[in-house]
Amino acid sequence: MSADVLIELIELTRHLGVPEHEYVILGEGNTSARVDEETYWVKASGSSMVNIGPDGLVLTRFEPVLAMLEAGDLSDGQVKAKLIEAKADPAAPGHPSIEALLHALCLRLPGVTFVGHTHPTLVNAILCSERAEEATAGPVFPDEIVVCGPASAFVPYADPGIPLARAVWKSLTEFTDEHGESPKRVYIRNHGLIALGANSTEVKNITAMAVKVARIVVGAYALGGPRFMSAADIERIHTRPDEHRRRAKLIGAQSPD
Repeated sequence: MSADVLIELIELTRHLGVPEHEYVILGEGNTSARVDEETYWVKASGSSMVNIGPDGLVLTRFEPVLAMLEAGDLSDGQVKAKLIEAKADPAAPGHPSIEALLHALCLRLPGVTFVGHTHPTLVNAILCSERAEEATAGPVFPDEIVVCGPASAFVPYADPGIPLARAVWKSLTEFTDEHGESPKRVYIRNHGLIALGANSTEVKNITAMAVKVARIVVGAYALGGPRFMSAADIERIHTRPDEHRRRAKLIGAQSPD
């Protein structure tokens, strides 16, 4: 199973790294996929997504990574050492990305098996603006809801590593408490996007749709600002049986009855 997950994750990572998408450049971004309750694959630090191979991903253990979040303040050197210790195979090349912590948290959410963390140019045009939280406050058209869910989680800027992972977890917890389900999108101010999916196709779709949404929202500000959909209209799209079937078909899942 681990080998199958790795093959799918390599394909996802390369897709997200295609330069023409403008999701990432150089060594930006990272991806992950859950293998079982104990381990997950995550991009190795410094690897380029567009041409990644098996050596660019590291099989990592959840338990020691998640334990770091309760360990208090750790130095950069201590964090690196603990990430290396978390490798399932100590002899494997590379070491887990500093964002392995937030990936571990995301992969523990119900229904999440693959995660893609990118820095799309258009999305970051919003996230690096004064209106970042306002501009991501709600859906603006139906297909955004179908692909990305009824709302997104928003995270204030935090230092990558443990501080960011803790900030992401706070946002995920608040979102789940409010909406009764996990988010499919997480926006991090001055940083980037996290797409959470049941499979790699869903992560691709969420990322692509988030870029389209960003393009529309930026254009809407030129005409006075975005008009977000009403709560009633959002709920209607999110719960329609035909939209559930379409959502399942888009990600290759079995359609609900």
